[in-house]
Amino acid sequence: MASLKEIRAKVTSIKSTQKITRAMQMVAASKMRRAQERMEVGRPYAESMRRVVSHLVHASSDYKHPYMNSRAINRVGYILVTSDRGLAGGLNINLFKKLMKNVQEFENQSVEPEFAVIGSKGVGFFKSFGGKVTSAITDYGDNPTFEQINAPVQAMLDDYANGNIDRIYIVYNKFVNAMTQEPTVSQLVPLPEDAVEPSSGVRTESNWDYIYEPDVKTLIDGLLGRYIESIVYQAVMENIASEQSARMVAMKAATDNAGDLIDDLQLVYNKLRQAAITREISEIVGGAAAVS
Repeated sequence: MASLKEIRAKVTSIKSTQKITRAMQMVAASKMRRAQERMEVGRPYAESMRRVVSHLVHASSDYKHPYMNSRAINRVGYILVTSDRGLAGGLNINLFKKLMKNVQEFENQSVEPEFAVIGSKGVGFFKSFGGKVTSAITDYGDNPTFEQINAPVQAMLDDYANGNIDRIYIVYNKFVNAMTQEPTVSQLVPLPEDAVEPSSGVRTESNWDYIYEPDVKTLIDGLLGRYIESIVYQAVMENIASEQSARMVAMKAATDNAGDLIDDLQLVYNKLRQAAITREISEIVGGAAAVS
C-alpha cells in the first residue's frame, strides 16, 4: 500500500493536472462560441449561393456543367476535414470510422479511393492506415481563409475535371450543438439533385424573364465554382466548431474525473493517517503499561 507521502504527492500532481484541464475547458468554451458565430454567419451565404445556382440551372436546362453530370464510378475522391490538435475526445476517431465504412462500400464494388486531407490528425491517420493521399494541408488555425485550405480542394476538383476521379465526397464533423457532433459524408460533385432543387416558393422555369450578362454558361461556370468553395469552407467552419465543443466536453470530463480521483485518494489518505495515529496511541499505551 502507498505511504502517506506518496499519496500526498499523487494528490498534488492530480490537482496540478486539474488546473490545466479546467483552463483548457474555459479556453475551448470561448473558442467554441467564436467558431459557432463564424459558422452561423456562413450558413446564409451557402444557402443563398445554392438558391442562385438553382435558379440558373433550372432557367437554362440546355446547358449542364461538368459538376452536374454523373458518370460510371471507377475512382472516388474524399476531401477529409479533421482537427489539427487532439484532446477532443472521440471526435476524429468517429469521423475516421464513418469514412472507412463508406470507403469499404466502394472497395467492395472495386472502386478505388483517394484522399485530400485538411488537418494534421487526418495526415497522421493515413500514415498508419495507408491509402493514396494526393494532397494535404495542416496548421490552418481557428479562423482560416479559403485560400489557406484551397490547395487540396482544387487538386481534387482538377482530378475530377480531367476524368481521374468520378465522384468527390466531403467528410467532416457537422456541428449540431455543444454536446453533439455528427460525422458526415456528403457528396460534393457531381452535385446531387437535391442540391439544386428550387426552394419552396421559388418561381419555376416558365416564370423566368431575366437577361444574363455575361451569358448563362459563363455565369454557371463561375457560380458553381464559388458554390463548391462555399460548401467546403462551411464544412471546415462546422468542423472547427465541433472540435472546440468536443474539446470543451472532454476537458470538463477530465476535470470532473480528477476531482473524483482526488476525493478517493483523500479518503485513502485519511484512513491511513487514522490508522497511523491509532497505532501510535496503542504503542504509547502499551509502553506506559510495561513501565508501570
